[in-house]
This record gives sequence, structure tokens and C-alpha cells, in this order.
Amino acid sequence: METGSQPLILINAFEVPDGREDEFIRGWEASRDYLQTQPGYVDTALHQAVSPNPDFRFVNVGRWASPQEFQQAVQSPGFREASRALADFRPHPALYRIVRT
Repeated sequence: METGSQPLILINAFEVPDGREDEFIRGWEASRDYLQTQPGYVDTALHQAVSPNPDFRFVNVGRWASPQEFQQAVQSPGFREASRALADFRPHPALYRIVRT
């Protein structure tokens, strides 16, 4: 990442049915463990909804140095293997940049 540049923000909301939270978290942890070894990874945090009946029970917020490094990481065979346990949970990912604070 260039000095002084801000990382891109990955926001990925997941549809997780009631009762499958632990399964989802195990899959997320395996994916996180792989991604944190990849070039361009900065950090990530998983958030769980506390309001009743949310559309998205979990939201992952991560930071990446560049869109290219993010794409390379998630298109790699290693990520496909690491994220296999997440296949049943529909993701809604997008990369964002900060425009105002």
C-alpha cells in the first residue's frame, strides 16, 4: 500500500439462517485465516446483528490495500478451499472507499 493512501473497505453482508451461526462463524474464521496471509490484506472484523429478524445476520468489514490484491486473493485456489464452508451462506460483497468523514 502506498504511504499515505487509505485502504479500500470490503463490506460483505451474509444471509445466515437461524441456528447456523456457529457453522457460519467457523467458515468465516477459516476464510479469514487464509486471507490474512495474502498480499494487500490489512484487517477484518465480523459483526453480528442484535436487532430482531435482520436481512443480514452477519456483516464482515475488512480493509484491503487495493482492489487488485483483493481480487487475486479471493480468486485463488487457496481461498476457494478455505471458504468452502461458506458455500451455503449467500454473501453480498462490495469494495468501498471513504469519501467523507
